[in-house]
Amino acid sequence: MVGTNSIRGSRVGSGPMGEAERGESAPRIQLSYWCGKGHETRPSFAAEGVEEAPEFWDCPRCGLPAGQDKDNPPEPPRNEPYKTHLAYVKERRSDKAGADLLDEALSALRERRGTTDT
Repeated sequence: MVGTNSIRGSRVGSGPMGEAERGESAPRIQLSYWCGKGHETRPSFAAEGVEEAPEFWDCPRCGLPAGQDKDNPPEPPRNEPYKTHLAYVKERRSDKAGADLLDEALSALRERRGTTDT
């Protein structure tokens, strides 16, 4: 019999899965989190570690942060607009400082080329 599989119908690691093999699961508790759009999320945590539950949870429906206070959900994060390299440079230097640097660089370039046109 060429091409037969002796373990047909089973997979590696298969076997009876149950409480006896894995041990008993820890007691669980569900906490409610609400986002700014009013969506409720109820993740479950181990009952004994509920004091360490996170303050915020990401809403799986809209992606906004969710908190445990239904009446005061957390604010959505502020998205900063993309800044170009030039915008960052302009934050660090004034227009006069930029003009002085440009004049200095042009003078050095003209000196290297041997031209003194102004």
